[in-house]
Amino acid sequence: MINKKPFVKPSVLPGFKLSFGLGILYMSLLVFIPIIVLVLYSIQIGAKEFYNTIADRQVLNALYFSLSVSFCAAFINLIFGFIIAWTLVNYDFFGKKLIDAMIDLPFALPTAVAGISLAYLISNQGIIGKFLGIFGFDSTNASFFGVTIAIIFIGLPFVVRTLEPLLKDLDIQSIEAASSLGANFIQTFIYIILPSLLPACLTGFALAFARGLGEYGSVIFISNNIPFESQILPVVIVGKIESHNYIGASVIGVFMIVISFILLFLINILQNWNRK
Repeated sequence: MINKKPFVKPSVLPGFKLSFGLGILYMSLLVFIPIIVLVLYSIQIGAKEFYNTIADRQVLNALYFSLSVSFCAAFINLIFGFIIAWTLVNYDFFGKKLIDAMIDLPFALPTAVAGISLAYLISNQGIIGKFLGIFGFDSTNASFFGVTIAIIFIGLPFVVRTLEPLLKDLDIQSIEAASSLGANFIQTFIYIILPSLLPACLTGFALAFARGLGEYGSVIFISNNIPFESQILPVVIVGKIESHNYIGASVIGVFMIVISFILLFLINILQNWNRK
């Protein structure tokens, strides 16, 4: 009896095996292999030392500070990023193309340059620093405020560019139908617009949050970098490297990877639940 192979429907676009193989090779060289090597190198110290390194009070305080500023910055970016994306999509005004191009400036601008510029702006001689000084607020000693401003700057494009395509494809007929039935703008926004944009909002928030969590270049110029007070987790890693504690730095690096993966995984679960 001859065994017949099951019929496989041919792909419309040929070359799947070649494309898949090249994609996996590229991802392996840039993502999978470096992460695996980092994990294998960090577990050399054993489970007990691994836990003690993570449970160190300086590491936990830096983690709390990094999570706090990243969450606040991502939340602010979510609100104002939506307003900016809504304005760029639905209105025409003078200088629109210039503003649209400047949204992507944090992608091209070196983070160190952004850090130096923002550090001057919030200093006592800067525009923001002088304005806040009128109300008695000393921004130079407020690392939480300064770091949040820096992370807002680098995270804004993730929210705007994530929301723009969905705003362009928004179902205008549903909005007009709701308006014809007597719904005001707030009701239309809550029941019609927001549900369709919620997955993109969560994605933009997650991307901005993850980007802020690993930011280093712009933060070191603004934050006081005081241990147990205003030190971010990447600074702790750099400090261990400078003290030649490479295994300790790799352990904290693996810890950051796990935290970022868990947060992004939870966001994806929430998105899938929202779509269903």
